[in-house]
Amino acid sequence: MLYSGERRVVLHLPTGVGKTRTAMNIICDHLRRHEPTAVVWLARGRELLEQAAVEFEQAWNSLGNREVAVARMWGDAPTDLDAFEDGIVVLGLDKASAAANADPTFLDQLGLRTTLTTFDEAHQAVAPTYRRVVDALTLRSDSSLLGLTATPGRTWATIAEDEKLSDFFARQKVMLEIDGHDNPVTALIEQGYLARPEFRTVAADSGTLLSSRDQQALASSFDIPEALMARLANNVQWNLQVVRTVLDLSKHHRRILLFAASVEHSRLLVAILSVLGLDTDQVTAESPARHRDRAIARFKGPGSRPMVLSNYGVLTTGFDAPAASATVIARPTRSLVLYSQMVGRVIRGPKAGGTPNCDIVTVIDPELPGFGDVAEAFTNWEDVWKAR
Repeated sequence: MLYSGERRVVLHLPTGVGKTRTAMNIICDHLRRHEPTAVVWLARGRELLEQAAVEFEQAWNSLGNREVAVARMWGDAPTDLDAFEDGIVVLGLDKASAAANADPTFLDQLGLRTTLTTFDEAHQAVAPTYRRVVDALTLRSDSSLLGLTATPGRTWATIAEDEKLSDFFARQKVMLEIDGHDNPVTALIEQGYLARPEFRTVAADSGTLLSSRDQQALASSFDIPEALMARLANNVQWNLQVVRTVLDLSKHHRRILLFAASVEHSRLLVAILSVLGLDTDQVTAESPARHRDRAIARFKGPGSRPMVLSNYGVLTTGFDAPAASATVIARPTRSLVLYSQMVGRVIRGPKAGGTPNCDIVTVIDPELPGFGDVAEAFTNWEDVWKAR
C-alpha cells in the first residue's frame, strides 16, 4: 500500500504494543532501499518527538546500512536544511507551521527531498493547518504517507468527520490481527502485553444545570465547551469526589495519573492533595521544561511511596510510565479519541514492562455526556474505513 496506488496507509495498533517501534522498522527498510533520501516524522509535543528520535537511533543502530542524519526540529531548534541530504527529520507540527510562515519555501524544499512522511497520531492529519503540511511534503509522485494511530477516527458519533480522515488516507488501513481473536486488544490482555483494565465511574452531582445555550454549544462542539469545563472545575462537590477517588486509589497503587479539566483545576487538585499528605506534582503546557522533566522522572522512578502526577493536555500521548497502574479522569469529554488516549497511559501489561492490572476511574456528571468502558473503542471506526 505504501508503494502502489495512492501510496498512503494508516497503521492501526493498540496503545502500548510498540506502534513507534513498528513504524521505525518500516522507516529503516525504506531508508535502506532509497539512498539518499529524506524521511519526515511528524508529531505534536516534545515527548513524542524526542521518543521518535531516540527510537529511530536505536533501530538504525541495528538495522541501518550507512551513516544518516537525524534532524531534530521542534521547540527552539533551527530549521536549516542546507546540510541535510540523507536521513530522517523529526519535525514538530507546530514548528512546521511556524517555519512555513517565516519562510514559505521551507516545506517545498523539504518536500522535494522527502519520499516517506510518517504522521504520528494520524487522526489529527486532516486538521486544516496540519493537512497543508502533509500536502506540501507529499507532492512527489514517489512520495508515500504512513499514518500511525490507536484511534483511527476524529469523533465518536459524527461519521462525516471520520470519513474525512479515512478518505485522506484513501480508506487504506492495516490493523493488528491475532488468530483466534476478533479483537486484538482482548488477545493482548490475555497474553499479558496489555494490563487487564477495571473501568469504574463515580458520579459527582455538581448541580450543573444546562441552559438551552449550553445544550446548543454541546450539540455543535466536538468536545465539552471550555465554559462548561471551567464551571465544573470550580465546583466543590466535583472536586471533593475527585479528591476522594485519588485518596482511595493511593491505598493500592504506587503511581496514579490524574487528568484535570484545566490548568487551574490541576493546580487546585495538586494543592489539596499535597495538604492531605499525598506526594503530588503536576505538568501542564505552561510548566518550565526543567520542572516538567523532573516531575516526570520522579513519577517514573522506583520509589515505593505513592505519587500522583496531575496534568492538563500534555500526557495524553507520548508519555510512557509503565509503573502507572491507575488513572483518574476528572475532565469530561465526548471525544472517544481523547478518552482512549487517557486510558492508554496506564494499560501497559507485564510483558511490556507494566502491571498486570490497572484501574481507570472516570468522574462523571450525570448532566454531561461521557464514556465508561472503552473496551470496544479499538474497532469503533471500522465502518468508515470500508471501501466504497
